[in-house]
Amino acid sequence: MLTYEINDDLHLRMFALDDAEEFYNLTIESKPFLKEWLGWLDNIHSIEDTAKNLQSRFSESSENNGYPMSFAIIYKGKIAGTIGYNMLDKRNRVGTIGYWIGETYEGQGIMSKSFRAIIDYGFNTLNLNRIEVRAATNNIKSRALPERFLFQHEGTIRDAEWLYDHYVDHAVYGLLKDEWKNKKIYLRE
Repeated sequence: MLTYEINDDLHLRMFALDDAEEFYNLTIESKPFLKEWLGWLDNIHSIEDTAKNLQSRFSESSENNGYPMSFAIIYKGKIAGTIGYNMLDKRNRVGTIGYWIGETYEGQGIMSKSFRAIIDYGFNTLNLNRIEVRAATNNIKSRALPERFLFQHEGTIRDAEWLYDHYVDHAVYGLLKDEWKNKKIYLRE
């Protein structure tokens, strides 16, 4: 199973079908915390719903020459969240990163370290030329990640996403492979 070691306590690994119950429980426990920014949470009603989601992730991997698009964030042996590529444009070598972390794991640097690893994975393993992040303009915590990693704020897409009862605008961030290579040593942690 593909695993990216970050440190003794933290790694990214491919999801397994056995993860469905733990991932479902994390999702449900964190639902009030996550619901402000994730529009799909009301579609998760059971462990089976989560298992179907994980199954779809496995097929994405087979369509991507065996490389997974998304990973479980494992912190001290527990699933803390997920990070990966919500979209890959192979022709243009562009990937769009998506991520979330359970409420009890927030504020420990877990997502920053995972974000750095998924950027390296995108540029070095998937051979991307460009990585994007799109986040609701008012989602300050989510926007902080690409800003910390020196992504360029490239603009705003108006009414980009429907969240339950209203639209939200998305801030769009981009980072090029050459920029990552040149700026890597200067990144703010």
